[in-house]
Amino acid sequence: MKFALVLVGWCLLLVLSWPLALLVAVLWPVVWLLSLPFRLLGIAVDAVFALLRAVLFLPARLLSPKHSRT
Repeated sequence: MKFALVLVGWCLLLVLSWPLALLVAVLWPVVWLLSLPFRLLGIAVDAVFALLRAVLFLPARLLSPKHSRT
């Protein structure tokens, strides 16, 4: 769905201003490559927060009655 909207938007831009549409088509891979480290950083920060959440909730999970070994 997102790809279809991007494609329709680019075709509309091509009709309205073809030089700008060609510039977008050429620069889009460069922008994607520049944003890749920030995506990886976001994944790493999310993983650190998930680890902290798991460590902080570990005592509650160990002491909860539904996880007891009876």
